[in-house]
Amino acid sequence: MGSIDKQDTTPQLLNRLRMRQIALILAIEDRRTLRAAAGQLGLTQPAATKMLHELESALGQSLFDRVGRGLQLNPAGERVTGYFRSIRGSMEALNRELGELRLGSAGKFSVGSIMAASPGHLTEALLGLKALFPLLSVEIAVDTSDRLLAQLREGVLEVVIGRLVSQPGFDCVFRAIEDEGLAVVVGNDHPLARKRKVEFEMLLDYPWILQPAGSPMRDLIEHEFRDHHAPLPKGLIETGSILTTVNLIRRSQMIAVVPEAMAHRDAEHGLLHIVRYRIRQKLEAYGSLVRKDRPLTKPAEHFLELVHARPKAGRAE
Repeated sequence: MGSIDKQDTTPQLLNRLRMRQIALILAIEDRRTLRAAAGQLGLTQPAATKMLHELESALGQSLFDRVGRGLQLNPAGERVTGYFRSIRGSMEALNRELGELRLGSAGKFSVGSIMAASPGHLTEALLGLKALFPLLSVEIAVDTSDRLLAQLREGVLEVVIGRLVSQPGFDCVFRAIEDEGLAVVVGNDHPLARKRKVEFEMLLDYPWILQPAGSPMRDLIEHEFRDHHAPLPKGLIETGSILTTVNLIRRSQMIAVVPEAMAHRDAEHGLLHIVRYRIRQKLEAYGSLVRKDRPLTKPAEHFLELVHARPKAGRAE
């Protein structure tokens, strides 16, 4: 299929695209066959075929490869559907906001945060936001940075407090808030809790809990193991939930790594013990992330002002 003419511009491409075509591509991705996608949208198969051909012609690229009786996204199709999911998310967000305005409500704000920011920056900013907008509906997602950014890209979240991790084809604005260290933690009755000094090799005698692969904290811990020429422990438990992690180490001899600020807070409450072993590296700074291609709502603007205005919290050593 020929490439797009050099004189084609973004406005011209937008004029040739239709929301129905976007819906069709996403339906094909979901249902895997053109017939099923057409049925989902209430189209005849010939009409869907024509619509797909018109879209591929507008883009100058074929988007699918035939695999048996089904269709499979090719590399160009993967990129296009990523953008189309983003468009769908934007339209869903717009529809929600318009619906809330029609009902006279104060609106809705959806924010995602890594666990490290939750006790301090996120909490203080949300309390300030609710003081400004008492009737505002707020949804909070707590997860790893990579998963939160995927939700930001799809329009599920408006703001993310996390780390800037690779999301090909996705532009966002990042403003740093704070960097942080990590702490190795165990239950209060763990043998390592009584040690004045702990060497890395001593950590290998116990089972580990780590965050899921691909998260910044997991990458850093894997780097720590490589620096000591040691493989990751077998029989890992993988979870992004700090609450689950703390509950597990309190009732076992497992070892985990959590953000230093959270470790000190929980240690002060007698929930866990910080092992006297220092992770060599710190996580990169976390901060606020918003999309470049979508205007912020007023609550989101105020939330960002609050989260960046808050002084950095001191950390116990």
